[in-house]
Amino acid sequence: MADTVGRAAGEGPLLLGVRHHGPGSARAVRAVLDAARPRVVLIEGPPEADALIPLAADETMRPPVALLAHAVDEPGRSSFWPLAEFSPEWVAIRWALAHGVQARFIDLPAAHSLAWGREEAAAAEPDGPTSQPEEATGEAPPDEDAVPAERAAEEAVRVDPLAALAEAAGYDDAERWWEDVVEHRGTGRDVFAPFAVLEEAMGALREVYGTGGRDRDPVREAYMRSQIRAARKEFGDDGVAVVCGAWHVPALREKRTVAADRALLKGLPKVKADMTWVPWTNRRLARAGGYGAGIDSPGWYGHLFGAPDRPVERWLTKVAGLLREEDRIVSSAHVIEAVRLAETLAAMRGRPLPGLTETTDAVRAVMCDGSDVPLSLVRDRLVVGDVLGEVPESAPAVPLQRDLTRLQRRLRLKPEALERELELDLRKENDAERSRLLHRLRLLGVEWGEPTTSRGSTGTFREAWRLHWEPELSVRVAEAGVWGTTVLSATTAKAEADALTARSLADITGLAERCLLAGLPDALPVVMRVLADRAALDTDVGHLAQALPALVRSLRYGDVRATDTRALAEVAAGLAERVFVGLPPACAALDAEAAQEMRRHVDAVHGAVGLLGDTAPGERAPRDGDIRSRWHSVLHVLSGRDTVPGVIRGRAVRLLLDDGELAQDDAARLMGLVLSPGTAPADAAAWIEGFVGGGSGGGMLLVHDERLLGLVDTWLTGVPGDAFTDVLPLLRRTFSAYEAGVRRTLGELVRRGPGQRGSATAGGSGIPGFADEFDSDRADAVLPVVRLLLGLDGGRESADDNDLVGVAG
Repeated sequence: MADTVGRAAGEGPLLLGVRHHGPGSARAVRAVLDAARPRVVLIEGPPEADALIPLAADETMRPPVALLAHAVDEPGRSSFWPLAEFSPEWVAIRWALAHGVQARFIDLPAAHSLAWGREEAAAAEPDGPTSQPEEATGEAPPDEDAVPAERAAEEAVRVDPLAALAEAAGYDDAERWWEDVVEHRGTGRDVFAPFAVLEEAMGALREVYGTGGRDRDPVREAYMRSQIRAARKEFGDDGVAVVCGAWHVPALREKRTVAADRALLKGLPKVKADMTWVPWTNRRLARAGGYGAGIDSPGWYGHLFGAPDRPVERWLTKVAGLLREEDRIVSSAHVIEAVRLAETLAAMRGRPLPGLTETTDAVRAVMCDGSDVPLSLVRDRLVVGDVLGEVPESAPAVPLQRDLTRLQRRLRLKPEALERELELDLRKENDAERSRLLHRLRLLGVEWGEPTTSRGSTGTFREAWRLHWEPELSVRVAEAGVWGTTVLSATTAKAEADALTARSLADITGLAERCLLAGLPDALPVVMRVLADRAALDTDVGHLAQALPALVRSLRYGDVRATDTRALAEVAAGLAERVFVGLPPACAALDAEAAQEMRRHVDAVHGAVGLLGDTAPGERAPRDGDIRSRWHSVLHVLSGRDTVPGVIRGRAVRLLLDDGELAQDDAARLMGLVLSPGTAPADAAAWIEGFVGGGSGGGMLLVHDERLLGLVDTWLTGVPGDAFTDVLPLLRRTFSAYEAGVRRTLGELVRRGPGQRGSATAGGSGIPGFADEFDSDRADAVLPVVRLLLGLDGGRESADDNDLVGVAG
């Protein structure tokens, strides 16, 4: 046995070079450990995790999982060591625990690697330090400090050393080569032979390429050698087995003095680090960048590792089951034919067994009728998979993580790797608490849930979320732990700090809204005090107009969330009053770009005034008539001032028309004045853009009111040729925002000409179903449905019906 693995007496321990996350390597490691029965198993990984190894025996621990290390004083500086059920390291840990054998991690401590990453941040990967991802295929990762000539010579090896071996064997795909020589060969009678062959191959590579241009590897290998020496003294050569990346085996076998290794390890930077287990996902295993492990098909690898026999037949049976669940017609005959095709393809390609490529080709041809659409489902659900690992509650965690876990369990809100939609009814206590939790996590930067549009009611008592748990969120929770030990206390402290450091008034009002959504009564007074101080000092009307909508939206949450919003209402009323006073002079003498920006502010304030007036209780908001009448007065002033840009004047007229504060005859008169020959074409076009542009129903206004359409038509046909090219972009921007049906109807009306537009219908507009006068009979037909929608009694009086007609309008 010793000769087989190249370990003669006194030459060292049993070195098992593996491919991280390789099911073939995992099976081989288990077979060798069963045969050799070592007294201690040394595993590549951070030694701070030694105390966490016993947790792997817990029945609630289910891979994929990862060891998470983070700097205590800087939790965002972190590193992961992901492990799947088919990872050789995981298999070695489980074997040691099952046989009562010690297991130890021997790689460079995380305290050094995290500090190293901090000092070399400029040369580090964009997403932070990683450990096993950089060796997912046994390669030595690139070194940013290597000179250009060395980098050019070593490029292939730095990307993937297995690619060099595959190329030497005549393969153009390293994955196919690995499957053929390892995954499909089995362990055979000599369980030690694969490791001897792989060690010889890696030794040849390192003789040519050295460290592959990575300066950290000699330091890591020096530390691993020191740990191996200590284990040999304690257990003897025959009692030690080492499981590490195959790339490191030649360096660990090499004879080095203790003094030389100590010299490499002297003076390394160091930080205080904490470690724990965290859940991982198959999708994260399939990502090559960031904290991923860089394997393309974790679901397929898991199947190869777990299938007791006939892996191809069992895999294609899984595929058939998935497709049947999606209502595709797949029978047992399809499975039989797909197996035959996969085996035939493997034979034609000279492969010992069908691999993922052959099975995928067979599924496409036999079960998917040549379509890649259902095949993408197979890849997503089976080849990659949506598995989320689990860790025991006894695993170390920051207090904030423990509180979050407790809340998730109490609210029945389990983290899942698969993205899902969640509809909440805030009138239910459990749903309201779920909403507050998700909003609090967003304030902490833990983006577990993302608000989305509800498919049902759009009332304030409904919320919709898109949930998707990513492993990196564990790091975000650890980072947020500096704010407090519970979700509520941490969010409160974070909101108060954000209020004090907010840069703009709009940021503070947005924060006030988020505090209401998150249910943070203790943080709200601080936020409101900062808001009042900042609003009193800010004289920019644009800033005030930006801040008002979020503040007014917050008032809506008082009833459904049982939140006292009186302080908000007072600030909102004061802010609105200052906007009313300052808006007319702020709109004077603006250039085109500033006018467009101010028009957006006018729209935002108009919507906010509507909401502010809709908050009925007098103690929480100004009287409806007071606030709206003041705003309408401001709009009247804007609509009649020549110094105000045309786009703002036209918008003011349109808003007054929509609110019933301006008759259609008056709107037509104002449009006629603007479109008269005395007005510059560019200013007239801007007025039209403000009046009927912005995607707010302006096209339908022209469809229903032919007087306005006629005015626009007459003005446009009279624009001089030299001015037409100047106004064309404005007009195109205005009318291109209309829906296709609206544009088609307007074109048809214009095509008929001035004298024929009203000929289609007796009363008027030329559009079937519309007339100049109100049709009471058609309005009465919808009243029963409106009553039903509003929950009103069917026997209401006709006076109330008139009110309903207004509501329906």
